[in-house]
Amino acid sequence: MLSTCIIIPTLRERNNLLKLTPVVFQHVPQAALLIVDDDSRDGTRELIDNFQKQHQNLHLLERHDKRGYGYAIIAGLAWAHTRGFDKVVTMDADFSHDPKEIPAMLDKLYQHDVVIGSRYVPGGGIERWSIHRRLLSWFAQRYVRFILGTHFHDSTTGFVGYSKKAIVYLLAHGPKSEGYSFLLECKHILQRAGHTIAEHPIIYTGRREEQSKMSWKNIWESIWLPWRLRFDRLKR
Repeated sequence: MLSTCIIIPTLRERNNLLKLTPVVFQHVPQAALLIVDDDSRDGTRELIDNFQKQHQNLHLLERHDKRGYGYAIIAGLAWAHTRGFDKVVTMDADFSHDPKEIPAMLDKLYQHDVVIGSRYVPGGGIERWSIHRRLLSWFAQRYVRFILGTHFHDSTTGFVGYSKKAIVYLLAHGPKSEGYSFLLECKHILQRAGHTIAEHPIIYTGRREEQSKMSWKNIWESIWLPWRLRFDRLKR
């Protein structure tokens, strides 16, 4: 796992990182952990400074411009690539993605270019969500698959493993979206280019400390993005 980097994008997630950081190293002790922080003013830097005394593989990448989830992930992938990491796993900081699944996802990266931590395959599921939100998510997944003909079942999960090959391709063909739409666009770009994609079942447990950061802008982008991606493909 010396060639593995775990990337966690953050914005005011200090309380979550306080609990999550030791758990990540418990499950992947030899991996590097990169926190990509969008200039939080909640003590995140001080927390990471303290943790680095115990964990030499813990790193902090602070960003002061081009903030946002998508830019954070791309910045993290670029950081990992320039340092020679062969595998990267991206995940959220709120424990909605269980770190104990990381080793199994890394194992699948030996046979696949991308491994999706999926809520919508046998063995996967969702906890702590209302019926309304479950139905909305269920509809959104089928909406995407209908328009784009994607083979994967979870287009908006941020729990994703990337091989070096996939990382290089994403950095060269940078997605243009933000938020949840960024997650869909990355997967679509890689599938369209012929990268092999596997899904690993996960139980998504919802948010512990923070409320959902999805805005109306994110929702609107999620609606029209599949159509933009489809028309872009037709132009090629």
